[in-house]
Amino acid sequence: MKPELHLAVQYAVAGDDLPERAQVRRWVRAAQEKPATVTVRLCDDDEGRELNRAYRGKDYATNVLSFVYEDEPVVGDLVICLPVVRREAVEQGKALRDHLAHMVVHGMLHLQGYDHETNVRDAARMEAREREVLARFGIPDPYR
Repeated sequence: MKPELHLAVQYAVAGDDLPERAQVRRWVRAAQEKPATVTVRLCDDDEGRELNRAYRGKDYATNVLSFVYEDEPVVGDLVICLPVVRREAVEQGKALRDHLAHMVVHGMLHLQGYDHETNVRDAARMEAREREVLARFGIPDPYR
């Protein structure tokens, strides 16, 4: 039985390439390991840059930011900067949907305590979990 999920999807950016709420839910669900209340917000470069500067001290928009408010049950926000994800998909030769799925899965794992920045072993564990989840959608290894 899957853990309980309360999900909100916010679209603060326009485009005909936006994933449907049901698709975002499938990606979140696939990576979900604990009961969770999550908001996934798709934003523009300005908002992505402002949030990254305010919360990480980095003056540029990044692909995904994870904000954890509670650990158990998980309560948090994922902010995905769509223009950055679009650019990265083109630069890396990936389908936009595949890269978006990766960012949602990556962010969900962060919300649940996975960390790739402080420990090499944790990074390997997180990447393995990402590969496993993405493979369920037929998405190739994002780290190749």
